[in-house]
Amino acid sequence: MIFALALGGIGLTAWLYLLLARGGFWRANILDEGDMLPEPNEWPNVTAVIPARNEADAIPGSLPSLLTQDYPKSLTVILVDDQSSDGTATAALVAGEAAGSADRLKVLKGQALPRGWTGKLWAVNQGVLQARELSPPPRYLLLTDADIAYDPEVVRRLVMRAEAGQLALTSLMVKLRCESFAERLLIPAFVFFFQMLYPFAWVNRRNSAVAAAAGGCMLVRREALERAGGIEAIRSSLIDDCALARNMKKQGPVWLGLTESARSLRPYPRIAHIRQMVARSAYDQLNYSPSLLAGTVIAMTIAYILPPALGLGGAGYAQAMGWVGWLLMTVAYLPMVRFYGLSPLWALALPVSSGLYMLFTLDSALKHWRGRGGLWKGRLQARRAEAS
Repeated sequence: MIFALALGGIGLTAWLYLLLARGGFWRANILDEGDMLPEPNEWPNVTAVIPARNEADAIPGSLPSLLTQDYPKSLTVILVDDQSSDGTATAALVAGEAAGSADRLKVLKGQALPRGWTGKLWAVNQGVLQARELSPPPRYLLLTDADIAYDPEVVRRLVMRAEAGQLALTSLMVKLRCESFAERLLIPAFVFFFQMLYPFAWVNRRNSAVAAAAGGCMLVRREALERAGGIEAIRSSLIDDCALARNMKKQGPVWLGLTESARSLRPYPRIAHIRQMVARSAYDQLNYSPSLLAGTVIAMTIAYILPPALGLGGAGYAQAMGWVGWLLMTVAYLPMVRFYGLSPLWALALPVSSGLYMLFTLDSALKHWRGRGGLWKGRLQARRAEAS
């Protein structure tokens, strides 16, 4: 009984801390669309760099949205075909022609992946080096994924925000697809956990050491990137967006927010697909540390599993604390559930979602121990990175 009371008290205290002292991450109220931003006196040139490996299905829906942006100055796109086997390069050229913007699109044939680089970063690096050769070189680089579709005003707003704040990096957490049962159960929780790890208010605070970005959409100031050592400085990082953000925040302020105006087209129809996505890098987030893995599992069990377990199966004060803890958890999750347009009832499922994410994290560690860490599109990237 005393043990159950102690556990209930720890779980309840954890949620009071998260709600009151973790940068208000759970409010999901740092949005790109809400701010009135001034236009710059002179619009700078922008070059988008897209690493693409076997993305022929996504490109017809994503690439035209970049090529047809409502942007008043030069906006060029460099797509690096990372040794695809599905006709990605051809799909990109066809999409450029269909958008009437073939003259602003360059498709590079990616070179063989060298030792010590992850595949995505090697492709990005080739695009960045190509952009630097443009005349004049762009002031900003938009590092984006091949599956992201943009509303027409997104690049304009990114540049306005970056210029107004003299930002080294401006990033949007694009809205992920949330249609299948697996996506509804796990995608809002994924963003919720990301915000809990990296509260956006702390990321955006200039005097805070917390730095993060969302890899699907990152506008970087080219000169700041070069001062930070370029893409090569993070060449072996699996969680490359946050690694880049840490380097860029040393060069100047960064900004990260949610958006409704940029969307991922990548579907996750089954839980197994999301497991694969998370398992690729979850153990890397824990620095490949068994002790951090154990601590994470214990902490998540206390915070997410224990309150509903006590509420449903406990007794007395321990049960009451379990119910209150589950209520606070549900209240914290509701804004993200609403952001994704789901029924509020999905907020009750956070304990299930968190349990699955714990299993995905354990799976990530198991894959690493078996020499299969970082597997993505046929590449064992973690093992390659460790050998650098």
